[in-house]
Amino acid sequence: MCRLFSITSKEPLSPMVALEALDVMREGHDCSGVGIFLRDLSGPFEEMKDAPILSGIFSEKGLRRLDSFMMDIGFMTKYKITIKVPKQPPPGVPKRDIYLIRAYEYPEEWDDLSQEALYDRLLEIRLQLRLMGEEKNDMIVFSFWPDVIMIKEIGDPMLVAEHLKLDRKELHARVIMAQGRQNTNYAITLYACHPFFIQGYSTMTNGENTAFIPIKAYLESRGFPGYMGYQSDSEVLTHILHYTIKKLGLGIEAYKHIITPLQDGALQEHPDAIFLKNLKQTCRQLIIDGPNCVIGCMPDHSVFMVQDRKKLRPGVVGGKPGIYAFASEICGLDAAIPNRDKNRDFQPMHLDTAIVGPERQEVKIWNQSDPLPLLH
Repeated sequence: MCRLFSITSKEPLSPMVALEALDVMREGHDCSGVGIFLRDLSGPFEEMKDAPILSGIFSEKGLRRLDSFMMDIGFMTKYKITIKVPKQPPPGVPKRDIYLIRAYEYPEEWDDLSQEALYDRLLEIRLQLRLMGEEKNDMIVFSFWPDVIMIKEIGDPMLVAEHLKLDRKELHARVIMAQGRQNTNYAITLYACHPFFIQGYSTMTNGENTAFIPIKAYLESRGFPGYMGYQSDSEVLTHILHYTIKKLGLGIEAYKHIITPLQDGALQEHPDAIFLKNLKQTCRQLIIDGPNCVIGCMPDHSVFMVQDRKKLRPGVVGGKPGIYAFASEICGLDAAIPNRDKNRDFQPMHLDTAIVGPERQEVKIWNQSDPLPLLH
């Protein structure tokens, strides 16, 4: 199993809040890797919310290739954090040249693009850079998106945090997602490290998706260039979320109906039975076979948690107005928000979607037996 932790706060927080919560839950992960997703950034990024930020790891040669590529297509650096690390990394952490976080000015010729076209271009560039890096093994690119930073590395999360000095103020954010990895099915590669991200949508998962192959095949058949890679069976859960919202035009409530649809008897009694039967039939290849606990973040900064029917991976959400956290274990929640009303903690069951919206005032629980808001 892995361990998951996410926090959404009105006030910006250090990534260390999430990493310390992971450390409390360390019996559930083997310290083989850590992934961090930061959104709704503060500090120097507060004034450049629309600027795309590139996050990744580069060799010296890779950085020169990146600079040449970005200049050729008209991107100019607006702000950067270049994390140069000691020559000798801590035990278990690979030796790297440069961890790069760089915000860019858009090319002038992009000024008239629609937002959808602009976002598609950003995706294309990220995929190009990923392929360039895989060809020469000199770049690992995690994200290229406004108001988003992603950091991933192999090794003990706390050692990685100390090595990269992640307590720096430039990395404070209002939404933080972090995963402590337990290496199970796949080789330790950073593209298999959660959280995953595509065009504003991010998820991370504790569990195993044994229906990975048919889901992967279905997504790859959609003709969307971002549905690729898949070095982890959990990455498809991010792409299903994107597909649900962006391609099908449905809401977060429909995501649960796609990955874990109601059984036929319950479906028959549902107020939206006809629509949901058609949805289940059309998207049957996207049904997951867990166990899975999924925590995700939406473009509007909403954070959510869902479980599959097997409910074999723990998950809890709790907090107070202004700050809420989602964790694999209650001890992780206790570490981050000790002075909350613990009687209001909620552990989602297999029909539930627990959501904390961008206003961060309450935990909203939506149940699959409820009517779909989009249809009423």
